[in-house]
Amino acid sequence: MPNPPHGRPDDTPPASILAALGPGLVTGAADDDPSGIATYSQVGAQFGYGLAWTMLFSYPLMAVTQEIAARIGLVTGVGIAQNLRRHYSHQVLRAVVLLLVIANIINLGADLGAMGAALRLLLGGPEQLYTIGFGIICIALETFLSYPRYASILKWATLSLFAYVAVVFAAQVPWSVALTSTVLPKMTWDADHAMALVAILGTTISPYLFFWQSGQEVEEMHRRGAKPLCITPRAAGPELARIRKDTIIGMGFSNLIAIFIIFATAATLHAHGVTDIKTSSQAAEALRPIAGVFTFALFAAGIIATGMLAVPVLAGSAAYGVSEMFGWTTGLRRKPREAGAFYATIAAATLGGVALNFTAIDPIKALYWSAVVNGVLAAPLMAVMMLIATNRRIMGRLTLPWGMVVVGWLATAVMAVASLAFFVLQ
Repeated sequence: MPNPPHGRPDDTPPASILAALGPGLVTGAADDDPSGIATYSQVGAQFGYGLAWTMLFSYPLMAVTQEIAARIGLVTGVGIAQNLRRHYSHQVLRAVVLLLVIANIINLGADLGAMGAALRLLLGGPEQLYTIGFGIICIALETFLSYPRYASILKWATLSLFAYVAVVFAAQVPWSVALTSTVLPKMTWDADHAMALVAILGTTISPYLFFWQSGQEVEEMHRRGAKPLCITPRAAGPELARIRKDTIIGMGFSNLIAIFIIFATAATLHAHGVTDIKTSSQAAEALRPIAGVFTFALFAAGIIATGMLAVPVLAGSAAYGVSEMFGWTTGLRRKPREAGAFYATIAAATLGGVALNFTAIDPIKALYWSAVVNGVLAAPLMAVMMLIATNRRIMGRLTLPWGMVVVGWLATAVMAVASLAFFVLQ
């Protein structure tokens, strides 16, 4: 029987489906980094299933925000920082990039430390040595692999998040309660619940994800030998449709996994009175006596796997921002000798994260300040992205449709309120 004119053939293998996805999938999966896992674990441990609905609430906001970031990259042919450099104040650009780098290095430190702690839980041995090893491996992979191979590895690495699906089915989840709490919002308006909501929004809608997805769309454009859509607007239809599909699936996958983490910790930790979780490795360790060795091992292995995906995204987004700010040659498609400063920034950010694990800085307080920096940066950066994406001088005929404008500004307003609430509740 002939294949339909639209859609994939029935016998298309799963690998082809994965190959059709790109920056949106990787960005969404990287959002479930060890720091994010710690946030979702704390929500599940402290509130049970009560705040699972927040993942459905945040989904359209983060999907539209990431699609806007991707559109900016593909339409203009350059990343967010480069657009700021071309069209807006250099003082704004420097402030944005500085805050981005600070927040990313703190997140890198937390993620690398969590990966080292998770491997120690699984194998024993020196946690700090593992942390150094993970940092070096991530730098080497991001620097010396060809871009097509590296992009393929990142996409396949997203499958590691299914470890948390397995954790849920290894736990005894009361599905009627869990699913009801997910689809029927219920909020107790007190400081603890409000802080948890702010933490969830800050975890799911993070500035480093904007820079990464925008930069990756530029990388993919060059890999295909294509031109920016502002130059070839007739090609916009299928390309913008691809971005939307990729982003919707990627962000949906991200939030689905987050829901599973909340379910798993609610069914185990919360059900047994363990309500105070600070780190992802602490969540894994707490699972061992409650849910068994298998569940513990899956949870700990998932921390390592998601960290291997998220660390390059954090370091890479910092490198895109810094390099575009200074006008350096940028891109993972480049050889190290062609983009030395770009790769040096990746290495410096990653090693800076490693170094934080050897200081007297409390990792919990570091994550707190990272959340503060992300909160300060997210809403203004989203507002600037909206101004870019609705500016005909920058985007040509491909400015945002009115539906995306409404949801984009709504997401910006929600993040602004969340940022203010973060400070008010302290």
